[in-house]
Amino acid sequence: MPAVPPGRDGMGVRVHLVDGTFELFRCFHGAPRARTASGREVGAARGLLATITSLLHEPDVTHVAVAFDSVVPPPGAAKGSSPDQLIAAQTGLAADAVRALGVPVWPSGRYQADELLATGAARFAADPDVDQVVICSTDNDFNQCVRGARIVVLDRIRRLVTDETMVRERYGVGPEQVPDLFALVGDRSDGLPGVPGWGLTSAAALLRRHGRLDAIPLDHLDWDVDVRGAARLAAALREHRDEALLCRDLSELRTDLPLRHGLGELRWHGARRDRIERICALVEDDSVVARIAHWAA
Repeated sequence: MPAVPPGRDGMGVRVHLVDGTFELFRCFHGAPRARTASGREVGAARGLLATITSLLHEPDVTHVAVAFDSVVPPPGAAKGSSPDQLIAAQTGLAADAVRALGVPVWPSGRYQADELLATGAARFAADPDVDQVVICSTDNDFNQCVRGARIVVLDRIRRLVTDETMVRERYGVGPEQVPDLFALVGDRSDGLPGVPGWGLTSAAALLRRHGRLDAIPLDHLDWDVDVRGAARLAAALREHRDEALLCRDLSELRTDLPLRHGLGELRWHGARRDRIERICALVEDDSVVARIAHWAA
């Protein structure tokens, strides 16, 4: 794991907020597939238990929470008929594994896990006792949450930390403008179509000048920045503006959801041995026990 650059002063608490849904997905596709003697698929849950254990034993990890989307397999779906169903079937077990490690779980319920993480990032970054919030995910949507080096995004796979300087270098706009940018240029991973013909260079130039998508003039003659194909881009924006605004609004992450955990409740006090042993019995693999160096009293 890379050393995360210090936030405000390097002296306060560092909070790690983990995208559990993504971790389970990458463990399913990256860890060995495994079934119990009864035929239950548990490979992804095993992998997630191992990777969260590794995170907890990093020297700078003291305060942690993990969010999961509440994924339910479609009714009547054949058992094990698709990767999505196999992953969904392990979500509850994975969440129990995180709880057994002594880490708070944020189940999404009526909300989405990324909105819970965005809410947590905003809330804890505003706490004077917190020096930095680290969102552990590869989802581009979280780049909108970045604030200086106080809220950063950590890609644990590539060992890459994204702060505000990196967001501006990559996209040409500030973090708060990322939803407007994706609404214009599209984002395949989230199914955002974008406005036909718009690319990163033109979109970033106009957003730097006007701030928000809805502030961009619909007549290219009112643009005072030089972009190639201005007349064509303006015509496309006029035609698709309402769709683009809807995509922007849908991709903006809420930061006002109800979270019951305070900063003190995120502090890791060790794994719970009885619960870990029960989880290990369910996944029929106790290899993680030897790797846990700290047990709750």
